[in-house]
Amino acid sequence: MNKELVEFLGGFITEHKMGLFREKIGQRTRHLSVVVENLFQEHNISAVLRTADCFGVQDVHVIERGYQYRVNEEVALGASKWLNVKHYKDGENNTLDCYKALREQGYKIVATTPHKDDVNLEEYDFSQKTALVFGTELQGLSDEAIAHADAWLKVPMVGFTESLNISVCAAVCMHHATWKMRSSGNFPALSDEEQNTILHSWIRSVLKKPDLLEDEFFKRKG
Repeated sequence: MNKELVEFLGGFITEHKMGLFREKIGQRTRHLSVVVENLFQEHNISAVLRTADCFGVQDVHVIERGYQYRVNEEVALGASKWLNVKHYKDGENNTLDCYKALREQGYKIVATTPHKDDVNLEEYDFSQKTALVFGTELQGLSDEAIAHADAWLKVPMVGFTESLNISVCAAVCMHHATWKMRSSGNFPALSDEEQNTILHSWIRSVLKKPDLLEDEFFKRKG
């Protein structure tokens, strides 16, 4: 992304908002990504998006298998505008398509489900790029999602129900993972190119006529 274009467009929003964008972009990461498989309750996916934004997790991958992705903006509070949301809905097996794409980006696929080889959240090593996968509200993760994961993670609990709502589970995991990375002093931030690309998207989202402004920029550049 052209840094000059970002600076040009940034001149059409307030200094306060541009300063806020620059502050927030420095706290974003792609070291941790979140995957949700086949969520059908819109308030849950909306809450996951809101939590990802709150903790600086830039990418959310949405696997649609029978249920259409819908967002409740009263819950999400516009969070999707600040995130990169990738959809998987057209393949023969969307879950495996998602896993393949993530592995090509260097992610370790971690299914959040009880398993004979699972690891407690508090003990998991987040030093490697990690994609946390969360399942549906009723059935949990699909057999494919569990079988083809690289690791399995569980949230330690001591109550009788031993079950968390999907959005709560995602919030607990994202909070712990990002806290662990930040507190270790090894928080993998976005590259300069990634920051410019996302800043460009954020600025465009708050401008009334971004296309006209960009046309003007390129005319001036000749």
